[in-house]
Amino acid sequence: MFIRYRNDGKGRSIPVAKIYTEKEHHISSGDIDKDALWAIRKIQQSGGEAYIVGGAIRDLILGRKPKDFDIATSLSPRQVQRLFWNARIIGRRFRIVHLFFGGKIIEVTTFRSDEENFEDGRNNVFGTIEQDARRRDFSINSLYYNPANGQLLDFCDALPDFRKRVIRSLIPLSYSFSEDPVRMIRALKYQVTTGFQLKHDVKKAIKKNAEKIQNCSTSRLTEEVAKILSSGSSYDILMNLRRYGLLPFILPCWSQYAALDSVSDSLGELDAEVKEARENGGNVSKEKLIYALVKPLLVFSDIESMTPDEVFHECFRQIKILIAPLTPPNYELEKAVDIILSEMGIRRGRRIRSAERRAPHKKPNNLGRKRAAEEELSGAPAKKKRKRRRKTGARVQSAEPPKTLAEEHDL
Repeated sequence: MFIRYRNDGKGRSIPVAKIYTEKEHHISSGDIDKDALWAIRKIQQSGGEAYIVGGAIRDLILGRKPKDFDIATSLSPRQVQRLFWNARIIGRRFRIVHLFFGGKIIEVTTFRSDEENFEDGRNNVFGTIEQDARRRDFSINSLYYNPANGQLLDFCDALPDFRKRVIRSLIPLSYSFSEDPVRMIRALKYQVTTGFQLKHDVKKAIKKNAEKIQNCSTSRLTEEVAKILSSGSSYDILMNLRRYGLLPFILPCWSQYAALDSVSDSLGELDAEVKEARENGGNVSKEKLIYALVKPLLVFSDIESMTPDEVFHECFRQIKILIAPLTPPNYELEKAVDIILSEMGIRRGRRIRSAERRAPHKKPNNLGRKRAAEEELSGAPAKKKRKRRRKTGARVQSAEPPKTLAEEHDL
């Protein structure tokens, strides 16, 4: 182990981080996603710092295969975007960069400043790696791995927390859950997935601030619940949220029936399916996640007198109530209804479009943007339009449509 020092401005060197070698942390660059390695190498060659951070390092230390690889860098979002053709800057509050590799996204964030006073609201300023480490939510997410030299940087005594199997907050708890209530969900999720214990002050702060979770946007809550359902430990995490008083604010209707045996059985089957899919390099579709969450709670009073379309609409209505205020896309809910109706041996009428047809899709644009849009909206090829001559007002038949994009734009 080495020690990293910095100058305190008065000519004195003070220790700021412990540096562990590969023999001490047992993480190999061979465990890192190849695209993430390529991105880090390119940033470092341009003169910037770049490290694998967050959940990927946590999972590797625990001997698990990470699902995502995030990168932290000293370069600004604009500098990162200039380096990569497949980069896109997103976010308003704190801008980050997404690198697209097919269906995979690698998130690149710039080091954040911790600002001496957290409560002054200035928490989205770029800073140093040392400051960025102190801005992490929990100690188990504050390690930085450099695949170029195999070193693991620990600014917050995080590795001892792994050995003690505890989850400790790095941001003052008087402020952490007020700034971002979703951190409470993550803390309880980490408790289940890692098997670690929450520090007493973290437990106390979660119970005190539980109702603040309703201040989060529905889109963020929807995303967090989707992650929980696809974690392979969905039932245990949801019961943990219930134990600490968060579940009634996240899923108010569903939480009333969470203790039923049928709910436990359904989510247990889902968890087993998720783990099996993960071992085979796949994942479970979102409609199946919704199906497992709501199927045990659907009730049809007089299904024999209902038409297939009426059953569909009633099932869709009940699902919307059960998962409110979450807002997954309607086509995902429709696919979940399709699974339920198929299981019941019911086929829908032709009057209702299938969920596959309602799902977002891209249509090749070989005819120009305007004509392609007209054709997609009408369901039929766009009609040729007649042009008017300004001087004479005579109508003339438009010329044949261009055969190539170059011809269309007179290139």
